[in-house]
Amino acid sequence: MARASAPAVFPWKYHVFLSFRGEDTRRGFTDHLYKQLEARGIKTFRDKPELERGTDINPELLKAIEQSRSAIIVLSTNFASSSWCLRELTHIIRCMEEKKRIFPIFYGVEPSDVRHQRGSFGEAFAEHEVNYREHMEEVNEWRKSLERVANLAGWNSKDCRYDTELIQGIVDTLWKEVHPTLSMLDSSERFVGIDSKLKEIDLLLDTDANDVRFIGIRGMGGVGKTTLDRLVYERISHDFEGSSFLANVRGVCSKDGIAHLQKQLLSEILWENNIQIWTADSGITRISRCLRNKKVLLILDDVDQSDQLEKLVKQKEWFGSGSRIVITTRDERLLVKHDIEMVYEVKPLTQDEALFLFCQNAFKDDELEEDFLELSKCFISYASGLPLALETLGSFFVQKRSR
Repeated sequence: MARASAPAVFPWKYHVFLSFRGEDTRRGFTDHLYKQLEARGIKTFRDKPELERGTDINPELLKAIEQSRSAIIVLSTNFASSSWCLRELTHIIRCMEEKKRIFPIFYGVEPSDVRHQRGSFGEAFAEHEVNYREHMEEVNEWRKSLERVANLAGWNSKDCRYDTELIQGIVDTLWKEVHPTLSMLDSSERFVGIDSKLKEIDLLLDTDANDVRFIGIRGMGGVGKTTLDRLVYERISHDFEGSSFLANVRGVCSKDGIAHLQKQLLSEILWENNIQIWTADSGITRISRCLRNKKVLLILDDVDQSDQLEKLVKQKEWFGSGSRIVITTRDERLLVKHDIEMVYEVKPLTQDEALFLFCQNAFKDDELEEDFLELSKCFISYASGLPLALETLGSFFVQKRSR
């Protein structure tokens, strides 16, 4: 049995550390931003009002910064007047600058004023130089931190008419950072015929129900099963205490062994990066013990062996109330063997849907050119309604025409 290597996904306690001046934005912009980040399943740390007392930064915040994958800095009018905020910023720079995980928001201030400490930032530093005249080395470090963060790509609130527009852009960007494998799906143009499929799967999921539910998604290769389960994951993962997307179960098991997937599953759900699983049997014990009281979403993509289900999601009793386990496979017999009764069959695209998808990939502006009508029909017939084949043939058609 292959030993599992350290997971490359979610090795942090928080996706985002949110740094801001409480008196400026806590009850408004920052509160709305925090709620939207959490709603998208982006685990975010923000300090509590009671922590903002005194001048020394709370050790709890320092630890949270170190346990965060990235940081959002809300630079507002009175940000620089707080030595607390400046110390927090300096620690963020030290921890994250090299990894390029810092995202500044210039909220009601100009980047140039932050960079050169002008306006309210200049006034704040004039006071700091008096109050901290015996600690000028630290004051100069604050200046350098502001200069660095002002030189990073971020958002300026003046570029948006409404805060809601600004927040949406921030959340979308962070989602792509947090879930890079899923952000490929952001282009809705590719999802021909997807809406009706998602509605039918939603009925099976029924996330308001409190039972533990196993759902199978079956269909031939290239029909769009993986696209469906990735979209399901993006849409509902924030409704659960923990979630895990195990892509290409068949390939990963063949290469790295089932213990690798057991470790990934636990690491993603429990937010622990030091989990050690040496055998599949020990992994079974850990999964059943650690998740029995948690409401979780698990998606197992491209399962091809009964043993994979036995060692990853064998029994409903392994999971807490309200959990949903989604399994995609080409083999209906696997679902029958494990008594999975709620099954959605992904069917090929209709003739009209297939034509539309082919044109998206083969022609500029998605419009079928009459000179290629008969040839296009041949391609569409050959693809048999499989989205992957239609996209591949469409791209091939473009290459041939360009020669």
